[in-house]
Amino acid sequence: MQYEKVAILQSNYIPWKGYFDIIHDVDLFVFYDDVQYTKNDWRNRNKIKTPSGTQWLTIPTGTDLNRLICDVPIFDTLWTKKHWKTLLHAYQKADCFKQYYDFFQYCYLEKSWNNLSELNQFLIRHIAKEFLGINTQFMDSREFSVSGNKTERLVEILKMVNAKYYLSGPAGKSYLDKNYFQSAGIEIQYKNYDGYPEYSQLYPPFEHFVSILDVLFHCGKKSSYYIWEWRFENIPLTECKE
Repeated sequence: MQYEKVAILQSNYIPWKGYFDIIHDVDLFVFYDDVQYTKNDWRNRNKIKTPSGTQWLTIPTGTDLNRLICDVPIFDTLWTKKHWKTLLHAYQKADCFKQYYDFFQYCYLEKSWNNLSELNQFLIRHIAKEFLGINTQFMDSREFSVSGNKTERLVEILKMVNAKYYLSGPAGKSYLDKNYFQSAGIEIQYKNYDGYPEYSQLYPPFEHFVSILDVLFHCGKKSSYYIWEWRFENIPLTECKE
């Protein structure tokens, strides 16, 4: 297998638009869930916009921190009803909410989830492919037999798929060993999140750093414009109307 540009990231719960911007920019996106789980991080929670400001949606995962992300079970099912009720309250008046109602009602009220990684990956894959039309291939780090420290494992995965470029979020500048990647013939590129255009968002002032659901529910099929297409088009688009 050969993929020129690759990103390797931990799965997040309904992540923000920048996460999907990275997915769009690469040929292969690898979920990196066989690593240490960090509580109160983006793995099990994210923010949405509500009439009273931003609000966290958090999946209860227990107190045990000695787990990998892929080993975090989901026992409590009460949170699903709570999250769905909160989303209804916050977004049922958004222009495009009805387009996604059936899917998310299924995810929150009908589908059962065994663990956090399963839930996160399902939502991310579906949103990317079905709602945003992204053609990037997905894999899971557990499909690769790699060992070593974090950097060594990343590079081994990249070498196994013959990657030339590794796309990282800007935070990677503080911990990635550029020389180690270069010695393997891989160039690190860092995503720039600056310049995202605003759209007509309920409950101003505008907030960029909320879940991808906010973009979908407000912009519908035009969501991709507000994530990556704006960089190539000069004329902004209006949101959908039901």
